Amino acid sequence: MLISFQSIEHLTDTRRQDHICLEQNAVHLWGIKLDGAQRCLERCTGWLDEVERHQAARLVREDTRQRYVLAHGGLRMVLSRYLDVDPDRITLDRSAIGKPFLARELRDRSTITFNLSHAHDRALIAVSKAQEVGVDLELVRSHVEVAKLSERYFTRSEHTAIMQAPEDQRATRFFRYWVGKEALLKAQGIGLRGLSDCEIFLEANEVGRDVQARLGAQFPHTLRVRLLPCEQGWEAAVAAQNLDLVQQYGFEQQ
Repeated sequence: MLISFQSIEHLTDTRRQDHICLEQNAVHLWGIKLDGAQRCLERCTGWLDEVERHQAARLVREDTRQRYVLAHGGLRMVLSRYLDVDPDRITLDRSAIGKPFLARELRDRSTITFNLSHAHDRALIAVSKAQEVGVDLELVRSHVEVAKLSERYFTRSEHTAIMQAPEDQRATRFFRYWVGKEALLKAQGIGLRGLSDCEIFLEANEVGRDVQARLGAQFPHTLRVRLLPCEQGWEAAVAAQNLDLVQQYGFEQQ
């Protein structure tokens, strides 16, 4: 399963309202290109709540602000397919570190959980049921100071493994660790303070399957993490307690 990305224009076509049933503990993945025109941008803006609009307004760069709006509008459209409500009727609450979840009136009628990651002009959404889920997507950037960042935020074994890789592969290796660890943190709702409290052990052909992870005291629940196959230059991962049924949605299912 190579993660593909559909146009936000196609996703937010409000004529497509088919309900999607979600199996218990399954994880559905939605890849989105944040390439919406003005009409799509206005539609997504109208779906956001005050917290999201305030956050968007704080972003200085116009392209960053537009991608934020499109990503969060896309999330609401995706959730509407599972909840059978219009995107603008989806109300969210947020944890102390800002992780969004369905507001009480929706939680009373659904056990849907979700997580969103967006980077540059792409977004990845994970939707599950009766289990917390985390997802992370990153564009590999060669200018990142891999040695300094991995030494500061990663475990000693992770830093060593990155620095032992050929120089032209270190950035990819770094972001592979990053997305795996970030997906675990987002599933648990911990935040970046927990980066050093989880340790990932990568092998040669780990993409597309679960990887071994050691979780520290900040992780009261057992979690699995899986690196997702992406096109060249991108890394992604998903984490949850159960990853037996992970599939991409948003194309032939529509």
